[in-house]
Amino acid sequence: MAPTQQEKGAAFRALHEGEPFVFPNPWDAGSAKVLAGLGFKALASTSSGFAFTLGKTDGAVTLDEVVEHAAALDRATELPVAMDLENGYGASPQAAATAITRAAAAGAVGGSIEDYDRDDDRLYSLEEAAERVAAAVAAARALGFDFTLTARAENHIRGNPDLEDTIARLQAYEAAGADVLYAPGLRNGEEVRAVCDAVGRPVNVLAHKGLSMAEITAAGGHRVSVGGALAWVAVSAFAEAAQRIRDDGDFSVLTGAPAQLKDWLTP
Repeated sequence: MAPTQQEKGAAFRALHEGEPFVFPNPWDAGSAKVLAGLGFKALASTSSGFAFTLGKTDGAVTLDEVVEHAAALDRATELPVAMDLENGYGASPQAAATAITRAAAAGAVGGSIEDYDRDDDRLYSLEEAAERVAAAVAAARALGFDFTLTARAENHIRGNPDLEDTIARLQAYEAAGADVLYAPGLRNGEEVRAVCDAVGRPVNVLAHKGLSMAEITAAGGHRVSVGGALAWVAVSAFAEAAQRIRDDGDFSVLTGAPAQLKDWLTP
């Protein structure tokens, strides 16, 4: 019997109380099934990877489209799914709350709210951002099951790599009730450690090729995600193969589906 949403929520919450774990980011149902087949314990959406599947740039999708995507990811596997909800698709605290409620109704058991407004190309003030996190937390707590709310401080990927401000923001989001804290773009173990030492909640770290899992966990990081990076690995391989076909007539790149594909795609 498939786990209920309540059971998925409890399982996802329990992961944050155990050993550090990697939390990969599928961009569609097929990639979700592959990651589940490879043995990962939970999945997170990627806003940029999902936008690509719609032929859009990151930030150009709608809440309706993301809710439909949440339902597709939830149906694809029995794993807990958390959604990248960007800024909640609106500047108001109520918009952040609504995004949480609608993602949960589609099957998600976690979600993140960030402090960057793409429409106005600005970081919210600390006070605005904390108010938005508090509204999202209230919506999550009203759901009746464990929904893990992640609050994101976007400084380091929005042209403002101010670690002190990032830490102050994450501390404010912790005080507002966030379950997990996340500052994408931390460059090294020292920055990860500074964040982890300053807060009392699990910290999500965005992986990149300059950071190892050992370095992240030694610095105190508990959850590691990859954002859109896996999607871009796939897209880059696809484009490179297509270019070789176009330019050289080289079809040797057409190796066929992996032998495990049938197992991965079996419900």
